[in-house]
Amino acid sequence: MNDDVRNIVLGVVAAGISATLGWLARTFLWKRKLRRKQAFFGLPENSESLLVVNRDPAASEPAVHRFDVYALLELSALIKDCGANLHVVTQDTAHQGFGERTEFCVGGPGSNRRMVAHMSGLLPGVRVNVDPEPGPDRGAFQIGSERYRMNPGVTEYVILARLTAGDRRETRPVFLFCGQRAITNQAATRYLARNHERLTRKYGTGSFVLLLKVINSQAYGPDVVELVGDVTRAAQAPLPEAPVARNTHRAS
Repeated sequence: MNDDVRNIVLGVVAAGISATLGWLARTFLWKRKLRRKQAFFGLPENSESLLVVNRDPAASEPAVHRFDVYALLELSALIKDCGANLHVVTQDTAHQGFGERTEFCVGGPGSNRRMVAHMSGLLPGVRVNVDPEPGPDRGAFQIGSERYRMNPGVTEYVILARLTAGDRRETRPVFLFCGQRAITNQAATRYLARNHERLTRKYGTGSFVLLLKVINSQAYGPDVVELVGDVTRAAQAPLPEAPVARNTHRAS
């Protein structure tokens, strides 16, 4: 074998080794990223999850608002990316506890009985005005001593929460998407899909409650979202029997 042939063979072998090492590195990084995503969502391979569908309060017959349907589709994509399975149930048929499998619950307490139960047990510091009569506080959130009013289509709020029952590692989380309007529920699911890696770095697999502000949804849909803040402590602290808001945030 002359020197030219030897150099060609060595070059091919080196290229093959480099390609193999590169493939192995990419595969390792992809699997590590997937494991982190699965841990954050509580969705190991082939695990079961629950999507709790709310109802459209404006419809006379049982129906789901189209923006809530979009939210469910985005959540379905996240679940499939983790290699998990999903079951869709309506808010009035989800008669079971939580912690055995990951749950995604969509819709405010005015349209989702399951959300009412979760907020009563897990977020005692949050009150949502579900009065159907028009008024400045219709749909308003009260979190601790702060009140957040909406201006429909201009500024609206939504709560995004990841909560677990107890400190057991095997406990699956429940994700809450509690918005003042259906489009804000979709905004929260989209925010979670886009920012789950950052949330994983900050919270790991712990609980958190975030308040998000949806800006000018009548023009931008669910895409322009601002983080108002982490309200975990206030949301999980019980309110007095007759809570009084010291500060009111008027949407503008």
